[in-house]
Amino acid sequence: MVLLAASICTKTGKPLVSRQFVEMTRSRIEGLLAAFPKLIGTGKQHTFIETDTVRYVYQPFDKLYMVLLTTKASNILEDLETLRLFSRVIPEYCKSVDEKEVFAHAFELLSAFDEIVALGYKESVNLGQIRTYTDMDSHDERVHDAMRLCQEREAKDRMKQKAKELDLQKRSQRSGGSKSSGSSTGISSTMYSSSSADSKPDVTPTPVAYPSETPSSSIRPSTSGKAMKLGTKGKNVDTFVDQLKSEGEIVANTIPVASGAGGATGKSKTQSISLSEAQKGDVHLKQEEKLTVSCTRDGGVENLEVHGMIMLRVKSEEYGRIVVAVNNKESRNVQLQTHPNVDKKLFTNESLIGLKNADRPFPANQEVGVLKWRYTSTDSKDLPLTLNCWPNETPNGGCDVNIEYELQQPNLILKDVQISVPLPSGGQTPSISKIDGDYQFDSRKTVLTWSLPVIDQTNSEGSLEFSVRGKAADFFPIQVDFIAETPFCDIKIADVKTADKNKSVSYSLETNLIVDKYEYV
Repeated sequence: MVLLAASICTKTGKPLVSRQFVEMTRSRIEGLLAAFPKLIGTGKQHTFIETDTVRYVYQPFDKLYMVLLTTKASNILEDLETLRLFSRVIPEYCKSVDEKEVFAHAFELLSAFDEIVALGYKESVNLGQIRTYTDMDSHDERVHDAMRLCQEREAKDRMKQKAKELDLQKRSQRSGGSKSSGSSTGISSTMYSSSSADSKPDVTPTPVAYPSETPSSSIRPSTSGKAMKLGTKGKNVDTFVDQLKSEGEIVANTIPVASGAGGATGKSKTQSISLSEAQKGDVHLKQEEKLTVSCTRDGGVENLEVHGMIMLRVKSEEYGRIVVAVNNKESRNVQLQTHPNVDKKLFTNESLIGLKNADRPFPANQEVGVLKWRYTSTDSKDLPLTLNCWPNETPNGGCDVNIEYELQQPNLILKDVQISVPLPSGGQTPSISKIDGDYQFDSRKTVLTWSLPVIDQTNSEGSLEFSVRGKAADFFPIQVDFIAETPFCDIKIADVKTADKNKSVSYSLETNLIVDKYEYV
């Protein structure tokens, strides 16, 4: 079979897209296609026409023709099979088979045509393979991007931690000579002096807000007595935390990090709980999941997506020849994928992560992604935390808002939970009538942030009630943020062993479930 060209033309023979697979001039193709409509007889059911030089094999659509030009010596049965594959490709890229859609997706169609035929001969491919080839999806590229993002995030975390330590050291040196003038009112300054900023031009300090340092203008205690209260114990809290650290206790860093200017809701992101370099062992494993959730106002789930990855880091090649045992008890339809250098059969049969070449060690001092997974759902039962927002408009132009949360996954312990509710513009301070937890109102961004340090089985339900001027649509989208040390998917590290002697190896492990986006729109 020698296929000369594949073309999509109009009923009058005007070519829209044409791909030549042998050496042919443009005028020759245009002449053959212009003569094609005149050769079609009326009332005939044939799908091919022969002339003295070429054979037309065609498939009619509503307004167009899919035409293959072949030699007369080609196999007509193979020609018809090839034509069917070409005809199936067109609706794959075009919503409707007309001139506008063909022009809009001309390059995609030409790329697909090249996958079907090479040098005039049909390739052994099906529609699914064509779709995969034209997508040009690279697993190695995705793994490289994930590793690069993890390294950038770790570098930023180290930079912020170092800036905080330098700032606290500077403040402690100055606090010895003078005391804060705002301690009598329970409000201490979070501003830094210009000399402190000038002395560290390469590091941008992150302001630290302790419970005693929240401006009184942005806090309005609730009538239930459960809201945040101003106090004068901020320095004592700092001293207690520093004492715990000096005694070797692990204190989680739960200080909010600003999500960047220009956010629609002004929500702040919490840092993931990570171990310091001194706490990491010779073999360190990091299991991280990112959660993306989009829900409607009535509670329906538009999208729930979890991306998880296990990353391995060894300090030297001495600890590089190991295998990692994974305990996978997840019953849901989770898509698992190992790194190309990992023995896939070993993982499938024995749930062990090891290199294909057992004599080669894992690279030293490099965080390597060895296993990743993905889970998607639209079932509301899979949500870790559900929200129910009821805004009721009042006759005087105000709105009474009731928001309730419920923990649906009892195995999860959510920490540093922040529920950010946008309020109408104007900066009016909301009147809080009931709250479980604390709150803070940002008058500049007009955002009410409902904060709870922990949500678990002991406080699996809670509510917030407040009143403010506005309409029901003003309180969306609601953003949710939290961290957890329990994985969403029931995939856990069971053990680490040597690859040759099958002996257990000591290792350190950190597990994080972080929110990439969680909103009710």
